[in-house]
Amino acid sequence: MKVVVDEEKCVAAGQCVAAAMDVFDQREEDGIVVVLDEHPPPELADEVRNAAAVCPALAIRIEE
Repeated sequence: MKVVVDEEKCVAAGQCVAAAMDVFDQREEDGIVVVLDEHPPPELADEVRNAAAVCPALAIRIEE
């Protein structure tokens, strides 16, 4: 699994951080998503998929 984000689409809602805080964070200056682990371990796969699903801007893409 690889996590890819489109920072241009991100609206800084923070839903991804709430869903998968071990994989996502937000920049302090503007709240834009930061990927902490581009290749998260399998045990976080469900959380990462949920984060992508709840992103209001659809800025997170999962490559299997």
